[in-house]
Amino acid sequence: MVTGEVIKRGAVESAPIRVLIVDNEAPHAQAVAESLERVGYDCVVATSGPLGVKLIEQEAFDIVITDLMMSEVDGLQILALTKEKLPDAEVILVTGHGTIPSAVTAMQQGAFNYLLKPLDLSQLRAVTEKASASLRLRRTNVELHRRLDEKFGFEGVIGNSLQMHEVIDRLKRIAPTDASVLIQGATGTGKELVAQAIHQNSPRKNKPFVALNCAALSENILESELFGHVRGAFTDASNDRIGKFEYAHGGTLFLDEVGDMPTATQIKLLRVLESNEITRVGSNESIHVNVRILSATNRNLEDTIAAGTFRSDLYHRLKVVTIDLPRLADRTQDIPLLIEHFTRQFGKRHHKTINSISAAARRRLMAYDWPGNVRQLRNVVESMVVVDYDGVLDLDDLPSELAAPADASEDARGGSLAGLVGKPLSEVERLFIAETLEQTSGNREAAAELLGIGQRTLYRKIKEFGL
Repeated sequence: MVTGEVIKRGAVESAPIRVLIVDNEAPHAQAVAESLERVGYDCVVATSGPLGVKLIEQEAFDIVITDLMMSEVDGLQILALTKEKLPDAEVILVTGHGTIPSAVTAMQQGAFNYLLKPLDLSQLRAVTEKASASLRLRRTNVELHRRLDEKFGFEGVIGNSLQMHEVIDRLKRIAPTDASVLIQGATGTGKELVAQAIHQNSPRKNKPFVALNCAALSENILESELFGHVRGAFTDASNDRIGKFEYAHGGTLFLDEVGDMPTATQIKLLRVLESNEITRVGSNESIHVNVRILSATNRNLEDTIAAGTFRSDLYHRLKVVTIDLPRLADRTQDIPLLIEHFTRQFGKRHHKTINSISAAARRRLMAYDWPGNVRQLRNVVESMVVVDYDGVLDLDDLPSELAAPADASEDARGGSLAGLVGKPLSEVERLFIAETLEQTSGNREAAAELLGIGQRTLYRKIKEFGL
């Protein structure tokens, strides 16, 4: 049976730290609460151990201040339960001189501190403030990691389509492992972003993430970039230089456009993957490296193997796990999400206030084929943000490649609308809704936004028109 009384104290809006005070002696508990409330804490008092247990199980607290010696449930039990149910909360013990050894035991079990009776209220406030500072620091670190996750975590792989849900689910399963991953997709689909997401959500996230484009360098320079070189290895090698493998030691090396790697370099890379050792150009000394390899290509590597330009043994070492990224044209329902994300990103970067994007501009962006995929959409939105002057992204902000109708089908749709003149409004409305749903691949949220109506209204219209 739970006994005792809960006393809710007044909260101060500027102080989010919530304190639970557990003490059999109600006057003493209330005195503690009043003292802390004066300096901005939100306090709840439980006048028995069992009631303290109930509150800890049902509510959230940042700090628990509990008497050590209580009937039915003592302070050590309150401590243990708090650590189980509220692992981020700090616990402060209140004890008499005769129970100091028990208080020390409590400290060893995770208590933040202990105070001796009779309480010195100034000392109580000081210890509580130290506990609060510890909590705030942890919250700041959590927020920092949250922001990093938004930039590099799975949240940065934006999409609500079935294809992207499958990609993100696959990322969550492979990121914690050490497996080599081959990321396949057309240019601009976001292969490096996916590689960063894998690294950021892996045990190696506190070590370097190093990217190298294999298509941008000649064979000799690529080998030097990968493995490093020693002084005198070739002309202009005036100093020793570490390569990407050494620099990425303990972390992740991302090899972009790996399908364009010269055959001789492929052989050396395969040897490194098998031995975990590299040799700098011009040296005979082997250096141990511990690196996770992520690679990406916009080519069909099986075709390059058949053509004799890529080694099959290296291919199988790189593709322990594969991720296939869809073209943007195959996941058009993600376009509104990407537009919103890029608008916020570039509005902040270029110090521009963008309030909205017109329905006409949205339709043009939705209808475009996006041969350059997400990268091209990103560049287009940035261009629109930069040239905008009225806070509304509209047709006049579009770059030249989108200024005219996106393709012949868009012209055809425009021509077909002329034939609707004189027809019932319901038929026109049905056509507009049906075509918008087709453009958004059935995404009702995106369709409602493009049509400028609420989702409930759209659902009603879909049912009414039998769409």
